[in-house]
Amino acid sequence: MAIALRLSRGGAKKRPYYRIVAADNRAPRDGKYLEQVGIYNPLLAKDDEGRVKLNEDRIRYWLGVGAQPSDRVLRFLDAAGIMERKARNNPNKAKPGEKANERAEERAEKAAAAKEAEEEAKNTPAEEAPVEEAAPEAAAETPAEAPAEEAATEAPAEEAKAEEAPVEEAPAEEAKEEKSED
Repeated sequence: MAIALRLSRGGAKKRPYYRIVAADNRAPRDGKYLEQVGIYNPLLAKDDEGRVKLNEDRIRYWLGVGAQPSDRVLRFLDAAGIMERKARNNPNKAKPGEKANERAEERAEKAAAAKEAEEEAKNTPAEEAPVEEAAPEAAAETPAEAPAEEAATEAPAEEAKAEEAPVEEAPAEEAKEEKSED
């Protein structure tokens, strides 16, 4: 028969109260136990003396007979100085999960794309700036040519509008012709 020092829950719903018991490890959590060796009331403040009460003599007896404490009871025993608890190391506990890694990668890609766009924006105006500066100087030297260039650029735009207008009217004329034939 293997004996365990563990918690047995009592109390009302949402008002837990635990007995620290020595029980057969095959028995149900709240079932029959061999002896009660302490109490634990999680509703009390952590610094309250009544939160955990242990019967050290009986606990030492059961440990001497080979009883194995549960992790929570072992924490209580370590705090009381009865039995030392080895620190555990779970290096995976602090690592983010798969979804968090995916979100982090997406953020990194967006940041890299934004940084590239900023660099391109910084480089592009620097190259175009001398061209823009040169254009006003050329216009200042030959003021007569500047209005002629503006007129030339406006004329093709007007011609394009004139060409588009008849094209838009043509389908309407065709539709009228079809209706008259029917």
